[in-house]
Amino acid sequence: MPETRLSLEPLHAEFGVRVTGVDLSRPLTDAQFAAIDDALNRYSMLLFEGQHDMGDAAQLAFSRRFGALEEEHVSYYSRGEITYIGRVGNINPDGSRVSDRQVKSSTGNEMWHSDSSFREIPAMYSILCAYEVPDEAGETEFASARAAWQRLDADTRALIHDRVGIHDYIFSRTKVSQDAVNEGQRTYMHPVRQRLVRQNPVTGEKNYFVASHVKAIEGMPETEGRALLDRLMAEATRPESVYRHCWRAGDFMIWDNRCILHRGCGYDAQKYRRRMHQTRVRCANPSLAEPLDPPT
Repeated sequence: MPETRLSLEPLHAEFGVRVTGVDLSRPLTDAQFAAIDDALNRYSMLLFEGQHDMGDAAQLAFSRRFGALEEEHVSYYSRGEITYIGRVGNINPDGSRVSDRQVKSSTGNEMWHSDSSFREIPAMYSILCAYEVPDEAGETEFASARAAWQRLDADTRALIHDRVGIHDYIFSRTKVSQDAVNEGQRTYMHPVRQRLVRQNPVTGEKNYFVASHVKAIEGMPETEGRALLDRLMAEATRPESVYRHCWRAGDFMIWDNRCILHRGCGYDAQKYRRRMHQTRVRCANPSLAEPLDPPT
């Protein structure tokens, strides 16, 4: 790969590119990493295929170049354990299958969401490496709230520009079932305030920040706020604006949680194995401290 150029191929007309010609398991030069970082700010999602030599150490080293890592929230809030590798799928670290309860709880990921929007400082990037994938189903869908912002009328932009959303993990997960969250999560995971409109500090482009974790809009009547949130979600995830990714072993995906929504599509967890490892990079600044240009 040239020092400062990447080979990019669009994944969708609105966002996302396939990047070729780079082995992420090897150390990158500063120029190579800067080109990846720039592409991520501009296209919001990057897919690297055939990354079969990746491992946890290489993924952690690559992830740390973007900034501080986020603790995996399930083990952190459930048992007080700190790990920076999250396991996506139905396989434990020892190779055994996870419990039926864990499988049931993970179906909450089939709702549109932004990773860790329920934390005071949410995740900036999610980085996911696929090791084992089902023979059928198990895709992930993605949509861009940056592209959706561009489609909003001026009145709606002005209405939401200075609003704050209330994000609540317990609210979203108990949509699956009451036992989808444990006592530690109920005790320590409290609702947080997040700015409803974001602005990319590099490109200046705006997006709105909604997902299944958003319980309400601060200062707006519940019925009115819920209707507005549902309308914004519908606009962002309209069928023609969704990219559906069919995973293959060796796929390595990075997406920008500040503007990208995603959801799992489900698979037969009793029949197939699915093993992916995820790292998350924490946002550099709390969302409510980020200045915004006036709505345009």
